[in-house]
Amino acid sequence: MAHSDTIDQIAERVDHLLLRHEELQRTNALLSQQVQALTQERDQLKSRLAAARARVDALIERLPTSSASASSETSS
Repeated sequence: MAHSDTIDQIAERVDHLLLRHEELQRTNALLSQQVQALTQERDQLKSRLAAARARVDALIERLPTSSASASSETSS
């Protein structure tokens, strides 16, 4: 009987481990999806940031330099 109890305990433990394994697989799949979504969002934000920087740089290039604005003020 002790042998039967040991086998039952091992079987119960194996069942528990299998359930835990399935749970961890589901969790891992969900986390992988989150990583993929966040990576995509990060890439989009980096792209938007680069575009915004380019627009700001273009606006800065259009600003008059301090010597050009000083000479235009004195000739007015």
